[in-house]
Amino acid sequence: MKRRSTSSDAPAAQLRRQRVAAEAARLLAGEGGDPLQARQRAARRLGISDPASLPGRAEILEALDAHRRLFGGSDAGRLRRLREAALEAMAFFAAFDPRLAGPVLDGSAGPGAAVQLHLHADDPDAVARLLADRAAPARQASRRLLLADGQPANVPCWELVADGLPFELWVLPAQAARHAPRDPLGEGALPRAGRAAVERLLAGDGA
Repeated sequence: MKRRSTSSDAPAAQLRRQRVAAEAARLLAGEGGDPLQARQRAARRLGISDPASLPGRAEILEALDAHRRLFGGSDAGRLRRLREAALEAMAFFAAFDPRLAGPVLDGSAGPGAAVQLHLHADDPDAVARLLADRAAPARQASRRLLLADGQPANVPCWELVADGLPFELWVLPAQAARHAPRDPLGEGALPRAGRAAVERLLAGDGA
């Protein structure tokens, strides 16, 4: 028989969400990664699996900001350098309608965080050919995501280091430029930014 919810369920679930968010923030501040990975690890450590007790992206980033204010650990200079590098790379890959995503966009970037760019092409080999033409040493991998229609997809990903900074180039279908993948943290579309938005973000960093 399905257990009926009680008036105490909501406050208890909210408390668990706060605990998971705080632990995820601690992991992000100390070890890097991304909010989804940090949430999964935090929930396992705390023995929490109820979906209602898992925080969303905004809650984790808020907890991370609070953690950094309390304990330090934020490297604003490196984050700005990563965002500047992202903007330069977006100009280089302009033909692929690039979008910045991941920790460098949302500010959760920890040690070793890569600049995650979504490139869009119906011919996934087009990015590979460009990298080969420029003799860019890149390693091919793949990443799994949910497209806007909810269908899971494995997309090619090229990993490389440029000017001492790590990059991940995810190659998505062309239509994904207009229809962003779903956020794996369950909050609608995955946050992404085009070149103009990254420029505004950098202007805000320097304010």
